[in-house]
Amino acid sequence: MTTSGDNTTSWLCRLSPPGSHTAGPPASCEDTLTEAIECLGPQPVAWAVAQGQALARTITREVPELGGGPDPFETLRMGTESAVLSALLLLARVPGGAAVPDEALLGGREFARRRVGLGSVLRGIRLGHASLSRAVMDACRDLVPDADQADEFRRLSDTLFGFIDEFSSRMTDEYLAEHDRWVTSGAAAREEAVRVILKGDPVKEEAVTRILGYRLEARHLAVIAWRDTHLGLPGTELQQAAADFLADHGCQPHLLIPVGRTGLWAWGNTTAECPVTCAETGSTSPTGIHIACGTVREGLEGFRQSHHEAEQVARLIRMNPRKGGAAVHYRDVDVTALLSDDLAAAQRFVHDELGPLAVDTPHGEQLRTTLRQYLLCERSLTTAAARLHVARNTVTYRVKRAQELIGHDLTGRLLQVMTALETAHVLGEAVLQPAGAHVSRTAVRS
Repeated sequence: MTTSGDNTTSWLCRLSPPGSHTAGPPASCEDTLTEAIECLGPQPVAWAVAQGQALARTITREVPELGGGPDPFETLRMGTESAVLSALLLLARVPGGAAVPDEALLGGREFARRRVGLGSVLRGIRLGHASLSRAVMDACRDLVPDADQADEFRRLSDTLFGFIDEFSSRMTDEYLAEHDRWVTSGAAAREEAVRVILKGDPVKEEAVTRILGYRLEARHLAVIAWRDTHLGLPGTELQQAAADFLADHGCQPHLLIPVGRTGLWAWGNTTAECPVTCAETGSTSPTGIHIACGTVREGLEGFRQSHHEAEQVARLIRMNPRKGGAAVHYRDVDVTALLSDDLAAAQRFVHDELGPLAVDTPHGEQLRTTLRQYLLCERSLTTAAARLHVARNTVTYRVKRAQELIGHDLTGRLLQVMTALETAHVLGEAVLQPAGAHVSRTAVRS
């Protein structure tokens, strides 16, 4: 670990995240994190990641327009996290540390494209500065000897003020430059036209078709795609993945609308009334890219409805991130999508039907998966064993154990049990009890 050797800054290398902080993946790119760890150490970097997340939550709570969903929040979190890391490097007097990293400025470009006012952006920066200053001062009070605190407080205040002043100036420049580029581009006109359609406002189809270069009177299949922010994948890879997915489903031509830094809305024209689902095709998406797909719908209203279905699927995927990898079609999860509109009711339903089987443990998942496949295979032990790649006797044992935990014969409530198993399969921990929780058998209605 490289430090400046200044004893007045050595306390920064003893920073560590609060014990209550639940560790999640950093939002910054690998190069940024590697450099910071080399200079400060892993624990101060973990502290910065926790502070970056806290700052992003504070800012979106106080200035909601800076949020706007999971993807915009992750972009904001990347900015706050990289800003905290840069501030720490400045405070530690690390030679050559960049005052304002490019990652921290990406949000400004996205805010300009989303038409968020510059005043709101600058207010968010002021809130972030105030929150970071409090966190740094609190840490200084805990880690610096009383006799040195007054001088250190003044140094911290001066350094952070200079940092935020430059940050505000750079962010303003980035915002205004992107605003000028965006409002004069064809991409801005296309996105604006799509948003008007999705809102349900009246539109002149011929004029909008010319703007989009895409036929609105045809049949549509909508896709929502996004990429994990921490992997640093290029936007072109996301567009290619969405285009390939639509082509695999027989859709030509395509309409691709980038949304923010990590998201994409897409539609494809198709002559099929009901193309095969992702489960039937085995469609997958590249590592770090997620694809949610609606169903084929016709005309202007179909353009909206298929997109709305893709939004519901995207919401389900985000509720159970451990179930990533495969692209997901609305027809594969339509029942769960309806149930999840009231998540608390869905949780109660799963617990009522599955009892102690509704616990989020590897063993519980194994039993639920086996019982689900057994029922999908119309209670054929041989077919279920082949699908699961296990012995027939293994399926017999797991099904028996699952039924014991459920506490009743499946015949009388087969539809309900299958629905509960499917909901648990799609939503995972969002509707299951945490490991170690006591779940009693619920009296099942007969």
